[in-house]
Order: sequence, then C-alpha cells, then structure tokens
Amino acid sequence: MSGRLDARSLEALIRRGDVDTVLTVFSDGYGRLMGKRIVGRHFLDSVAGHGVHACIYLFTVDMEMEPLPGFKLTSWERGYGDMKMVPDLSTARLIPWLPKTALVFCDVWSEDGEPIEEAPRWILRRQIERAAKLGYLVKTAAELELYCFRESYDEARAKRYQGLTPVSGYLEDYHILQTSKEEPLIRAIRNGMEAADVPVETSKGEWGRGQEEINLVYAEALEMADRASLYKHGAKEIAHLQGVSLTFMAKYDAGAAGSSFHVHSSVWDRHGRRALFAPRGGAHRKGAGGPLFGAWLAGQLALARELAYFYAPTVNSYKRYQAGSFAPTRIVAGWDNRTCGFRLCGEGDGLRVENRIPGADANPYLAFAATIAAGLHGIGARLKAPRLHEGNAYEDATLPQVPKTLREAVGELERSKLARAAFGDRVVEHYLHAARLEQQAYDAAVTDWELKRNFERI
Repeated sequence: MSGRLDARSLEALIRRGDVDTVLTVFSDGYGRLMGKRIVGRHFLDSVAGHGVHACIYLFTVDMEMEPLPGFKLTSWERGYGDMKMVPDLSTARLIPWLPKTALVFCDVWSEDGEPIEEAPRWILRRQIERAAKLGYLVKTAAELELYCFRESYDEARAKRYQGLTPVSGYLEDYHILQTSKEEPLIRAIRNGMEAADVPVETSKGEWGRGQEEINLVYAEALEMADRASLYKHGAKEIAHLQGVSLTFMAKYDAGAAGSSFHVHSSVWDRHGRRALFAPRGGAHRKGAGGPLFGAWLAGQLALARELAYFYAPTVNSYKRYQAGSFAPTRIVAGWDNRTCGFRLCGEGDGLRVENRIPGADANPYLAFAATIAAGLHGIGARLKAPRLHEGNAYEDATLPQVPKTLREAVGELERSKLARAAFGDRVVEHYLHAARLEQQAYDAAVTDWELKRNFERI
C-alpha cells in the first residue's frame, strides 16, 4: 500500500483498526515537528473536521522549551492561550516505522480564525501565493547531510556529546565499502521514507567520518518542505529505534566537515508542467538559461546576505563556512562549481539553481520561503543574469562573503527593506527577536573551549 492516504483511505484504515494513532504535526521555528497523537476514532469524530488545540507558546520557546520574553505573538501577560491545528488532509500518510500510525501536517490558526503568520508553513505558503499571482509554480529539492554515531541518544547525552564514536573511522565520500557497514540504518531510513511517501533518489557517503547524504526527489515547494521536515524527524526516530544516533547540526565538530542542506530550485508554469528556466527552442550551453533563469539567479545572489538567517539560524550554523571544506564562503554563482555559494547544474527541464549556503540545521519551510522571495525579487526588479565565476571562489577576496556569524546575519536582516516587503514586518520582527535571544543565550554560556583554555593557565 502507498504511504500517501486520501481522506477516505485514512478513514477506512482507522475503522478497520489498521491505524489507531494519527500524529497531527506542524513545524515550529526551529523546524521541529510539534503536535499531538490523536486516537484514530477521535480524529475521525472531531479533529479531521475541526482541528485540535495546542498552546501558542510553541512559537516563542527556545530549544529547551523555555518560554522567552518579548514576543508580540504571545506572552505571560497575554496568558499563553491556545491556537488551533487544522489538518491539511492532503498530506496524510502512513508512518511505517511506528505501528498503526499515520501522520498529517497541520496549518495553525488563532482562536479568532486568523492564520498565525509567524508559523513557518504559512510563511512558505505566502511566498508560493506571490509566485502563483505571477503565473509561476516553484519546485524545490533537498540534499540533506547528517552524521551517524554508534551511541544512542541517551548515551550521547550522558557523555555530554563528547568523545562520540562516528560509524566510520575514515572519510567516506562515495565509499561503497564503508556505506555498506552503515546500511542497516541508512537503508531503514531510505525505505521508511519511501513507504511514507517521501521519495528518495540516492544515499551516499559524504566527506566526513560517519557522514551520509540522502537526496529527496524534487516536488512543489510546500510538498518538498513537508517531506524534508518529515525526513529529518523520521531519520532520528529510526536511529533511536536502532539504538544509535545521528545529528543534523551544521558543524558538530570543529575538525569535521559541516553538514549542508543544498536547496535546488526551478520555476515552472502555473500547472507545473513546463519548466521555464531553459532557453526556448531547446538550445542549451553550460550555465545558459532564459531571462527568467537569469533574473531568478540574480535575485538569489542579491538577497543572500539579507536572508542568511533563514539559511543559517543558529550560532553553530556559521562555523560551517570554512574555505576548502565544500561549504561556501563567497556569494557568487558558477557552473558546476562547488566552491561557489550558488552552483548551476542540469539541462533542459532539469536546469536549476543549487543554493549551497543553507546548513542541515535550517528549517526547510523558511529556507524555501527565502529562496522564493529572493527569486521573485530578481524577477520583479528585472535583474540581469550575473557573470558566472570560474576557478576557486574561496581564494577570490573581491567576492562578497557569506555572513560569518549569527550576529552579522541579524544585522543584515534588520536593515533589509526587501525582507520586510516579502515577508511583512510581523514575520521579520518575530524572527529577529528569536535570533537575538539565541545570540544572547550563547553569549552568556561558558563553553568547554573556555574551560580548557583558561581554567588552569589564566
């Protein structure tokens, strides 16, 4: 049976007892899936048609689930009331690694029936709507990297995440022998995703010890964001069930390669049948596309710094940007050039832009929303295609840099009139406040680096 379910099929499975639990979920600002487990009968009787309540504070907490001050959306003064999670039944699917379980993504609404615009899924929806008004449908794809460890999550926590054992003792990029050793986990993830209607293209070893990359089949942007979010969540659940752990941190170890989230994007006609990037008449040469392609690409470069927070949302994110590490440091585009922040690849209908700036810790909804916003800026401003870079972009000091710190990215977003025009003041202020609080928490922390460096010798 296909993992994807329509409303009638889901109802039939519940009534037969083949599904007894429905996960109703949404993405918080960090990209974590939040929600409730609903008894199948109650889902049919109430939740499918009317939604289910959750506390609105879920958009104003930190990674530790501590309520943070200063948000306009909600606060202690406003009582931390409820919001409503309304299932998008078109997203229902079976979750094969959990017994008798289905999942459905939800959109979140206020008790007054208004969309909660700060919610990542709404943010992406708004950018998709902007593109649709121009007659465009945006398709995206995700390449997400991760590190795998022999310790369970509980064991890793007990070790304070120090001295963990990667599943490989050597760099394994494209390495078949080593990845065969990792197949019990990676095969379970690939097959689990396939059975949950999250189609997978490939998996491969990456440029790290115990690092793998799993590539998802491209789709319309909202569907792709749902898939990528479920993949990140499900991979961790599957690892837990096998007694091991994995991480999507952008840079889990200073001496190891970072983990990326390469975002591929292309623009199609409103029905999603005809790709619009390739030049008409079938003519094609490397890096060449039509005017729409050039404008979309130029927009990506123009807003890369201003929207960097949506690609790199944590302090840790910026430690990934190291020269010679396959993570970009320069905002420039090149044809099939992995030293550039933007890599052009494909031909014909497959011609696309690969944004190499996002780390694996990025929220897929926000990364795709930023991608669409940047592309639409390029189209609306009629930006000309940039000159493509040849050679080693790491060594070209004349090129603009990817922000080096979260603090720098926050400053770029604060000053960005174009971000406010695309997302609205309400959304931008919400995420600026979240970013400032994240930076503040890091600034107050005493790290292992400080102790090792200073405890005895200072």
